[in-house]
Amino acid sequence: MAPEWHLGTVTVPVHGLFVALGVFAAVLMFTAEARRRGAVNEQSIVAVAGALVGGAIGMRLSGWAQHWNFDANPNIAEAWQFGSRSILGGLLGAYVGVHVAKRIGGYRGRTGDLFAPAVALGMAIGRIGCHLTEAPGRPTSLPWGIHAPATTPECPACLTGQAMHPSFVYEIVFQLVAFGVLLWLRNRITHPGELFVIYIAGYAVFRFLVEFVRANETVWLDLTRPQWFLLPTLLIIGFRVCYGYRHGYYRRAARSEEVPV
Repeated sequence: MAPEWHLGTVTVPVHGLFVALGVFAAVLMFTAEARRRGAVNEQSIVAVAGALVGGAIGMRLSGWAQHWNFDANPNIAEAWQFGSRSILGGLLGAYVGVHVAKRIGGYRGRTGDLFAPAVALGMAIGRIGCHLTEAPGRPTSLPWGIHAPATTPECPACLTGQAMHPSFVYEIVFQLVAFGVLLWLRNRITHPGELFVIYIAGYAVFRFLVEFVRANETVWLDLTRPQWFLLPTLLIIGFRVCYGYRHGYYRRAARSEEVPV
């Protein structure tokens, strides 16, 4: 059972609370950035709605295909109710949801630059819930290793009292740094959509590396499922960043030149 806080007669799921706070902060940040860019309109609202719906679906169903033998996987209803809540699945679902919503609404404008800082801030807050409720990471002898309660689900190291990598703290720090960098870059990147490309590239690299200290199960060649998911993503996003660099999309950022918005 997921950890809960009890406020009088009200029971609050810890993980769900911080996910909700993260989503709320992301929506506020998206709105503020849309206002700053003069992009508050029906299309941007539709894009947010698509991201929320797609992200919720992607997060809930991302744990469906857990085994190579598909007969061993839960059915869709079980995955929706009891499956894992993958951040990568949520991001993919949100990305698809935005594109579906924009296509339905007939909107062809770029919205990724509005989402990038919002997603980084929302992820930083949401990961606090992960840190408080999930297995932190693999055992470590480093001085900043942390201990988690023996009741933490799927955490053998918690039962033996071993110190573990605070992998979610690593991600919180990454997301906060990414948020600050994206705010600094937003007036220095001239080509639409590139701010989102930079964020996705940075997060994909970070997530692949941090998986080596997370508590996720390895499935093949000592790599976890998220790492196998990320390998083709890293290849595609690498080509995309190289394309942007060759076409000079990041030239002003390299020279620290701001452009009017």
